[in-house]
Amino acid sequence: MKTIPEPIAALWPVTAESLNRGCACRTLDPEALRRHLETDPSLAGLYGEIARSRPNLFSATAVFISPEQYQGMTAIAAAIESVAALPAYQAATLARAPAIARLEQGPRGVFMGFDFHLEAEGPRLIEINTNAGGALLNAVLARAQQACCRQMEWALQPPTELMRIEQTFFDMFVEEWRCQRGTAPLGRIAIVDDEPAAQYLYPEFQLFGRLFARFGAEAVIADARELEWRDGKLRHAGQSIDMVYNRVTDFYLQDPAHAALRQAYEAGAVVLTPHPRAHALYADKRNLAILSDADALARLGAPPALRETLLAGVPRTEQVTQGKADQLWARRRTLFFKPATGYGSKAAYRGDKLTRRVWEEILAGDYVAQTIAPPSERLTLVDGTAADLKLDVRAYAYGGNIQLVAARLYAGQTTNFRTPGGGFAPVFVVPAPAAQVAGA
Repeated sequence: MKTIPEPIAALWPVTAESLNRGCACRTLDPEALRRHLETDPSLAGLYGEIARSRPNLFSATAVFISPEQYQGMTAIAAAIESVAALPAYQAATLARAPAIARLEQGPRGVFMGFDFHLEAEGPRLIEINTNAGGALLNAVLARAQQACCRQMEWALQPPTELMRIEQTFFDMFVEEWRCQRGTAPLGRIAIVDDEPAAQYLYPEFQLFGRLFARFGAEAVIADARELEWRDGKLRHAGQSIDMVYNRVTDFYLQDPAHAALRQAYEAGAVVLTPHPRAHALYADKRNLAILSDADALARLGAPPALRETLLAGVPRTEQVTQGKADQLWARRRTLFFKPATGYGSKAAYRGDKLTRRVWEEILAGDYVAQTIAPPSERLTLVDGTAADLKLDVRAYAYGGNIQLVAARLYAGQTTNFRTPGGGFAPVFVVPAPAAQVAGA
């Protein structure tokens, strides 16, 4: 039988919540992070560049969740995948999307991001993102952790899946290729965004470039506006591109600057992932109004078990309309307002912070109102002083199966990378107290 020694014994029973709220220890090993970031000579200096230009990208603190919370997130992600496959759901969501979203080329879409707040009753899904960033950065970060003391070693055991996560990620891209190209050999991959070198997560683009090369795939980081559609091929710097890992936030490729990428996709000349169809089916926040509405789910043919899972896990969401203006304003302190096709918490507002001017802008825009699911908190040390930071948990998934879970620590109204002590944080699932004592 094991006992929980001091100082962990003071937190008994040791739960994910007691660790998050009672242990402020730093677990990040900076030298290990440097080694994992710079595994290839071409990445030499990456750690120093991140520390200089992105000092709040990585938190030095780990986050803990319970097995029940992890299982809850798994069930919600799987339920949404099942509902998204229903013909009636697809008809309802695609009908309000641009025509390009109705193209079905085969791929599912890599790195679906399910973002959760953790409540006592279980995880609450606050939004879905189709080109969720940070998966590879978080895989590196999770491997660079060390126990702050011997007594904490049991809580910082990485899952076995983490040891082969790069293979898992690469296999996902191979599967996307096969969904559209069958057994043809995987061609040149472009990691694409607007001004990629200027993006905050550009270091991840560099890591993906090396990951693809490691598995024998030719890859390039490309500016979406520099792509060309010529002779039936998508090209960059004169070379043909066969597959695009899409990080562009013009989700329906409506910007004229993205005409080449759009034309290649519409012609089926490039394997694009994630793609407009995935955004329409998953990430449009108006979908949350369906996923949190019992009657709507029943009408679309969702089985009772799926309805139960979603109604428990998705905060009630509704579309903002002029007809609901008065009652939504009256309830605003319990609501969070988000643009239907927004991303990165841009133009999102807590109802209790609203001014009349902003409210008029919301009514004139295309917004949803979501019942507030308060974020949980993580005790951290910032410049030697204890501080409580909010956290959300992102589950990176493919085909409804979670591949990696990470957290973001922040202060303020929404997630950001400007909070000292905040940023990405690794997530560890800790066993229940009985398992700890029994050594299970």
